[in-house]
Amino acid sequence: MSSERLFSWRNPWFVAGVGAPAVLVVASLIVGFAVLPYSEPNARFSGIWDAICSAAGVPRTPQQTQGAPVAPGVATSKVVLPAESLASADSRAVGRGATLAMQCAICHGSNRQGQVDTPNLEGQPAVSVYKELRDFKSGARTNAVMSPFAVKLDEQDMVDLASYYSYMPRQPGTQADAAVAAPAIVTRGAAMRNIPACSSCHGPVEFKAGSPWLEGQSALYLKAQLEAFASGARHNDIGEQMRNIARRMTTAEMAEAGAYYASRP
Repeated sequence: MSSERLFSWRNPWFVAGVGAPAVLVVASLIVGFAVLPYSEPNARFSGIWDAICSAAGVPRTPQQTQGAPVAPGVATSKVVLPAESLASADSRAVGRGATLAMQCAICHGSNRQGQVDTPNLEGQPAVSVYKELRDFKSGARTNAVMSPFAVKLDEQDMVDLASYYSYMPRQPGTQADAAVAAPAIVTRGAAMRNIPACSSCHGPVEFKAGSPWLEGQSALYLKAQLEAFASGARHNDIGEQMRNIARRMTTAEMAEAGAYYASRP
């Protein structure tokens, strides 16, 4: 029997048994964290460390897709509202909201054919409508038309408008086309770039509280909002959720997501 120690670097079998798995582990780490991230379609990284962080699930925003940081004095959304507080529309609130909404009808009414730069509000979750009105009023979100209108609304006005629009049935999209296939960014997202699927918050897979439904909205409007989030021009998303997503999306993905949701009935 050999007197040579089993666990010794002089034992070729021990060296092979330890060395081969070690080489395999190192090779797997290199492929998984440095090679595969670059194989993701539309992957854009500022360096190898950026790719490694992305593969590890802690991505660093690529320099070429970073939006402008929000200045210290710029207001951001601070709306905190339990979804159940506006879950059921009170008939009196709906009636008051219908009266107030007469001022909104020219842009957000049912007969808004061709109005591609404004969202369709009918059937939207009350919490979503309320939050956006609050943000317009506070300055967390700005618009030449909406900001002067919202600043005159009091708390009850915003609740009434939200109740009214959530009570109304959804209007069919003007670009309905059931043949349009859902793009990957909508159904799967892009895991290597830390982009969740659009459908996980905006339907139809799942709805996140406060998220608006997007089906039937104007493709131009949706793309413009994604671009605004990406650049930082729009910054009323709590926790920078949409800004972090939009910054990592390509222009083509923004257009694809907008076109798909615009095609939904």
